Amino acid sequence: MSTIISLAALVIFFGFYFTFGKKLQDNLLKSHEAPDAPSKRLSDGVDYVPTSKFVLFGHHFASIAGAGPIVGPAMAVAWGWLPGLLWIWFGNIFIGAIHDYLSLTASVRYDGRSVQFVAQDLIGKKAGKAFGWFILFLCILVVAAFGAIVSGQFASGNGEVASTFFLFCAAAIILGFLMYKTKLGMLVSTLIGLVMLVAAFWIGSNFGIKASSNTWYLVLLLYVVVASALPVNFLLQPRDYLNSFLLYFGLLAGGLAAIIAFKGFDSVPVYTSFSAKLIGGQPSPFWPTVPLVIACGALSGFHSLVASGTSSKQLRDEKDALFVGYGAMLTEGFLATIVVVSIAGFGTLALGDKVMSTGALPRFTQSFGAMVNSAFPFMTTKFMALFASIWVSSFALTTLDTTNRLGRYIVGELALPLKEKAPGAYAMFANKWIASFIIAICGIGLAWTGNYTVLWPAFSGANQLIASIVMLTAALWVKKKLNDKYTNIVLYPAVILWITVTAGLIWYEFVIIPLHFKDMANIKNVVTGSVVGAITLFMLVMNVVMIMQFSKNLKNVKAD
Repeated sequence: MSTIISLAALVIFFGFYFTFGKKLQDNLLKSHEAPDAPSKRLSDGVDYVPTSKFVLFGHHFASIAGAGPIVGPAMAVAWGWLPGLLWIWFGNIFIGAIHDYLSLTASVRYDGRSVQFVAQDLIGKKAGKAFGWFILFLCILVVAAFGAIVSGQFASGNGEVASTFFLFCAAAIILGFLMYKTKLGMLVSTLIGLVMLVAAFWIGSNFGIKASSNTWYLVLLLYVVVASALPVNFLLQPRDYLNSFLLYFGLLAGGLAAIIAFKGFDSVPVYTSFSAKLIGGQPSPFWPTVPLVIACGALSGFHSLVASGTSSKQLRDEKDALFVGYGAMLTEGFLATIVVVSIAGFGTLALGDKVMSTGALPRFTQSFGAMVNSAFPFMTTKFMALFASIWVSSFALTTLDTTNRLGRYIVGELALPLKEKAPGAYAMFANKWIASFIIAICGIGLAWTGNYTVLWPAFSGANQLIASIVMLTAALWVKKKLNDKYTNIVLYPAVILWITVTAGLIWYEFVIIPLHFKDMANIKNVVTGSVVGAITLFMLVMNVVMIMQFSKNLKNVKAD
């Protein structure tokens, strides 16, 4: 079964890339006729930096993936291995890949501006302002969810994951210097970077940094503020490029192992229950709550923020968008597939054991190690489990500082109305260090409350809600400015997603949030429930504003 599922995934994803993706590029976008990308026209050496598509693919994928395509599928096996896998496959090819590709190219056509700006131009000022608040709250929830994951990974074991990551950062800074400040060239610099990567992994795995979760929360706070304010080619870009090689090795080892293993899915049944106990330990109906569990891998609104926030400013040529945007999303779908295969075929934890907690990561790392070891005995289960832990944490940290960078952009944009009325206040919020700190302290502070069972569904739901709105925006863009005959392939999936995730968040607000007020003595629980409940409610209200504005604009376009 592992072989059949893995090969089927490869056929699906490669097939759609070379057929449907190419059709979008040539017939809808006509990228071969596009003018110079904003990275060349607006090059500033800080945010707008023309970048090789291979380097940018590493940054983009590392930023969009994080722990999302691993944690979500690892949780979703509570419904059985088939329901989650189908959501990953169909969501990826019919929503996720289209969403990522169009949000990246739309931003490129709008000089690298954010999806908020694009939505404001296409739907109206009210929609633009509402979208800005959507993005702000999503950034806070992403930092909270992934901050909780990383601190837990750093504090576990003997601190090998933490030491390895910070050695990665040091190696990345050196690599960035070699690539951009010397004449060594990409190939020689990459080879040196790979040697440093191996050295960082070996040293880190043998000399850990032991500290408590509280200490790591403070370290993470400082790290994301500094990392998100530095120029992209100083740390973020070369670090993500190095991390991409971890991805390639992990996907290659995991993919080959899954194919070679010829293993049946003995650890997880095909289907358990339509309402398995999952979110908050409560019976969670697969529809509409699946988007509250599986975010990345199937589809993700956060990807549009990365695409329009950093990647569109580095894309060297619009034709590279197919490889970077569409290709990265399909790759993430394959990664999510490998997660399901490894857990279903090689998992050892019962479904009831910490399904909706950071226990989802041990579920994956242990099964991944066992799967690779079964095919390649010289790669021990212990070593590959450690590799998987470092792999996941490195990607999660990439998402953290990328999110904080996006968050500081949106804080500055939301503060624009103050520019003339209160220039002092505007200058404060527009300052990259202050804006970075605002996002970091809110997100890490929320993570510190420690209630992961409420944070992950909130992040995932907000994430998917933004994806639906971005898809609706993209449908208007296609209809107004590209080719009307392609509108429905964007519009219909967007409407289905919007209905699903809106229903899921309403369920979450009325079923899960009230649980966190039963024990009023648990202050952290009450604080988390209050803050997340308020954010979710606010986003649902803004969601109504957005859909009303969208419907109005769609009718006006038809009237023309």
